[in-house]
Amino acid sequence: MPAISIDSAQRRVCLNTRDPAFYRDPLAAYAEIHAHCPSFYWVERQQWYFAGYEQVNVLLRDRRFGRQILHVATREELGMPAPKPHLADFDALEAYSLLELEPPAHTRLRTLVNRAFVSRQIEQLKPDIEQLSHALIDGFEMDDGVELLQAYAETIPVTIIARMLGIPVEAASDLLDWSHRMVRMYVFNPSYETELDANEASAEFAAYLRGIIAEKRRAPADDLLTHMITSEKDGERLSEAELVSTTALLLNAGHEATVHQIGNAVKTILQSGLSAKDLFATEATTELTVEECLRFAAPLHIFQRYALSDVELEEGISLRKGDKIGLLLGAANVDPKKFSDPNTFRPTRDEGANVSFGAGLHFCIGAPLARLELKLSLPILFQRLPNMRLKAEPEVKDAFHFHGLERLDLAW
Repeated sequence: MPAISIDSAQRRVCLNTRDPAFYRDPLAAYAEIHAHCPSFYWVERQQWYFAGYEQVNVLLRDRRFGRQILHVATREELGMPAPKPHLADFDALEAYSLLELEPPAHTRLRTLVNRAFVSRQIEQLKPDIEQLSHALIDGFEMDDGVELLQAYAETIPVTIIARMLGIPVEAASDLLDWSHRMVRMYVFNPSYETELDANEASAEFAAYLRGIIAEKRRAPADDLLTHMITSEKDGERLSEAELVSTTALLLNAGHEATVHQIGNAVKTILQSGLSAKDLFATEATTELTVEECLRFAAPLHIFQRYALSDVELEEGISLRKGDKIGLLLGAANVDPKKFSDPNTFRPTRDEGANVSFGAGLHFCIGAPLARLELKLSLPILFQRLPNMRLKAEPEVKDAFHFHGLERLDLAW
């Protein structure tokens, strides 16, 4: 059990995210929080957090909160520090990220991208995902074991999103490297060295993408990047900076969370003692299993938002314009008021949707793609390797925002 201190009367929680007992298994801490104060002031983080399912679901849709704040206030008004010069390239790549924008900029960008991610478009990728899954397993099934994240879980989503965008699949190793270095910025209190490395990765990534965009302008193709370059909304096209930011986001978000979810799902299923053959027996059982993996072993545990004005929330929680709140997606998914016996992996449950993809304006645009990749790659893996087992207890990453494994060594 992680070292957690809760003052229920004041709704104050002390909890160190670097405590291995916490980041390896945050569900125990979430159970304590649900029992005492699902809305709480996290002392180490110096802000309010929300863990209840209904709270999180409502706040994700609450337009009094947004992903950015500088469109309605200045840094001086809010007392925010100036941008760090050594993060200029990282900040430039984030500047037009769909994840960070609010309307009308968000609406314009999302409209241009959304067409490629609707379910009917995504379903057309099914043969590609199946073929790729089998081809990867062909490469290691005759061995007596494998490190699954690198050999399988990473390769599927990065290959598929690269193909969708029209980016050479041969660049996958570079794309993964840049992405891994950039997402380290999303942990609490990244080090100066992490910031420098993320900035360098951002500069390299942006330079690469500018070259690809220039090539698409010269030789348009039938892919998402060409669509974004040539599409218009209200007579406007995406600027170079918007194209680079949006493409980087789609590449990073298009695989980073899915890698962790595949790893978390395989670990969860193997440790559950349940029959994989039964879990993936039909399309219906497969869908239930995937949704339970998303609920029980979600890869993304926090989504942060700014109060766009002074806001009064439940029971006297007063927020000033510019205050940040944290929405604990991973905790909402194990709220006992929503899910019975929530800390048990039970794929037969039918108790409503998880919030692993968020909700509202910033609901994950890639959710249909991620779900399809999971519904295909997991059954194929367990069908091809029915005697698969954990070679050792997997090590969990020391990164609370992203709940995932360092590696997943399997044997059969």
